[in-house]
Amino acid sequence: MAIKQYNPKTPSQRFLQLNKSEVSKKEPESRLVKSVHRSKGRNCYGRITSRRRGGGHKRLYREIDFRRDKYELPAKVTAIEYDPNRSANLALLVYVDGEKRYILAPRGLNVGDTVISTNNPVEDYTPGIALPLKLIPPATDIHAIEMNAGRGAQIARGAGTAAILVAVEGKMATVKMPSGEIRLLNANCRATVGEVGNSEHSSQSLGKAGRNRWLGRRPRVRGIAMNPVDHPQGGRTNGGAHPVSPWGQLAKGLPTRTRSKPSNSMILVRRNGRKVRR
Repeated sequence: MAIKQYNPKTPSQRFLQLNKSEVSKKEPESRLVKSVHRSKGRNCYGRITSRRRGGGHKRLYREIDFRRDKYELPAKVTAIEYDPNRSANLALLVYVDGEKRYILAPRGLNVGDTVISTNNPVEDYTPGIALPLKLIPPATDIHAIEMNAGRGAQIARGAGTAAILVAVEGKMATVKMPSGEIRLLNANCRATVGEVGNSEHSSQSLGKAGRNRWLGRRPRVRGIAMNPVDHPQGGRTNGGAHPVSPWGQLAKGLPTRTRSKPSNSMILVRRNGRKVRR
């Protein structure tokens, strides 16, 4: 995979840099896709609750096996596919019984490789193997990690991300998140060995505003460019005021995590490097 820079035959190609990853299959499996309603930033009453979303190209949702609950059956990688709904690519698995499933394609996984989801120790911890945390050696890069056993992967699913298994003690495992946060997880939670592939996704340059619109991202207007009636920072000068939303909510640095959140007790070190006081 490499970033491709185009010969600018048009103005929109002057700054265009795309990740031309070598996907082996263009069209998705018809039985593994479904149509999903896109909220476009609206809630159940039709009111915008998440600004700057809407439009974009139509896309089908690929059903991904985040549970990896087909145990002890080897599966062969038959294709690496692009997914318009996420930054990571997908690997199409075909099990020995003929069933097909999608998983996130880890770095180093190629067409023709064999992966397995098991509850027993293995000799070689190759990318794509799914195991409980208690069976994975410390200092191993892992991704697609469960927060609750059996619920499905929720952590480290973006392109190029990986967590590190620090240690396993009894029923709990210590994991360092991609953000730098160190927290405890149940040792029975499952994870996939390796780092999520397509790591050069963040190095892309879209080249033009229209390419952002294709992704469903609408324009963002600065508050200082508005009138005073429309934004607290409107009217050319804001007097060095701290950035806020149109309704006065602090936009930078305000902690939004609930202090009484039950899972706070599982955090050992926050992502800013501060240890949690007990």
